Amino acid sequence: MTTHEKLIALLEQHNARYTLMEHEATGKCEAVAAIRGTAVGQGAKALVCHVKGNGVKRHVLAILPADRQADLGKVATAIGGRRASLASPAEVDALTGCVFGAIPPFSFHPDLKLVVDPLLFERYDEIAFNAGLLTKSVVLKTTDYQRICQAEVASIVQ
Repeated sequence: MTTHEKLIALLEQHNARYTLMEHEATGKCEAVAAIRGTAVGQGAKALVCHVKGNGVKRHVLAILPADRQADLGKVATAIGGRRASLASPAEVDALTGCVFGAIPPFSFHPDLKLVVDPLLFERYDEIAFNAGLLTKSVVLKTTDYQRICQAEVASIVQ
């Protein structure tokens, strides 16, 4: 199963309220928000990070609003580590089955811990994100995302 197929199956299994849309591939948050008809801050940016230190050696899928920047120190602290760095393209592919920019805000890999910034839950009724492919997006009710994702919630933005 592809990441896209896993995502849609998960949303259907949990009776999530969402819209799936197809669009041209774009690498910019602002451009894809315009295509989706959403605010940039509704976008769920997904970063695969490698956290080390304090006996921790773990990959984290950090999810934050697309109009904010991640604080890698806070990502590390959120799971008890000392430092975090962005994962390599090969690690991203191995852990998510996606190219950078297409990663949905759900972890389908047991070695990828999901950490979500609380701002994503607080600002908008719906969040938007690429659905495992650069050409497909989902707009999902924020309450459904919060209910389904089962993430650790921690402040990870600058």
